[in-house]
Order: sequence, then structure tokens, then C-alpha cells
Amino acid sequence: MNQKEISHLATAAQEKAYRVLNTSGIVQVWEEAGCRVNLVGSLRMGLLVTHRDIDLHVYSSGITEASTFAIAARISAIPGVMEITCINGLHTDEHCMAWHVKYRTEDDEIWKFDIIHIEAGTEYDGYFERMAERIMAVMTPSQRDTILRLKAETPSDESIKGVEYYEAVIAEGITELEDLRKWVRRHRLQAPYYWIP
Repeated sequence: MNQKEISHLATAAQEKAYRVLNTSGIVQVWEEAGCRVNLVGSLRMGLLVTHRDIDLHVYSSGITEASTFAIAARISAIPGVMEITCINGLHTDEHCMAWHVKYRTEDDEIWKFDIIHIEAGTEYDGYFERMAERIMAVMTPSQRDTILRLKAETPSDESIKGVEYYEAVIAEGITELEDLRKWVRRHRLQAPYYWIP
């Protein structure tokens, strides 16, 4: 695929993602429960290409297992929701519950919603929104094209995190998939951290 074709692919994927986001009703459930809902990740930054993933961070005060499970129960009743799993991080420094929702569209595509329910006012309130804003602010058109191309070139069964593409291209100047793979292997030997340019 040439760069123009990749750009068209990304545009189509993002338009579809916004339709899925708006028609699924998942955001509305969180908002009706009094939560603040923010789009984060590749869709927010215009960097979604092939993966059918939508990332949301939702915030409220006084989260408990019971309160967040009650919201998830309402989400489970939405037509198209096939599976919900969670990771309980309420008792960690991240003060959150991570929900992963598999959703089948009317045209039979499977999308994944990664929804992090975060205690309002804690350390990570707004952190990844700021990350997205910084990436969009510093990323050049050429770097954006490189990120889209590398994502399109990555086989579907290979796991490279979105932020690994962004840091490798923006901070390290990487432009080729094999160089990215080598960088990812080295990078994963370091202690985990959240990168913001």
C-alpha cells in the first residue's frame, strides 16, 4: 500500500470508529451514571488505522467495586455487547477499574472498547488526555504518515502498543518496521513508564 492508500484506510477506519462510538450507547450509559467521559488513544489523535479499538477514560468520585459493576451491568444489556472483562486497580496508585468490552456492530464487525474508570482528582485524572494533546501538538505531518504506515505494515497478530509507535517515531526518529521491532524489544527491558513528548 502506498501512503495515499494508507491515509484513506485510516480515514475510513476513524469514520467507522466514530459511528460505532456514537451508535453503541456505551458513552451514554457512563454519562447517565454521572461520569465524565473522554476519548483518548489513537482515535482521539487521528492515528487509528487497522485495529478496531476505542479507548475511553471515564471519571467519577467515590468509585467502589459495586458502583462500577452496576454501570457495567447496564452496558452488558446493550444489544451488540458480547463480552465484558475487568481488571481491578482501585487499590493501586492508578485508582481505577479497567473494563474491556467486545461489541458486535450491525454489520457484524467486532470492536473493542477499552474503558478505564478512574477516581476523579487522582494522579491520572486527565493524564492521558494531556499525552494525546502533546503528541498532536509536536507530531509533524511526516511523523504522522510514518506512524500510520508502520501500523498498517504491522501484522495483525503482532502486538505493538500505540504509544510504542509514537515514542519510537517522534522521540527516536524510527521509520522502518524492523527498526521499530528492535526498539520495542529494547524498550520493554526498561522499567515501565508513561511517555509524554
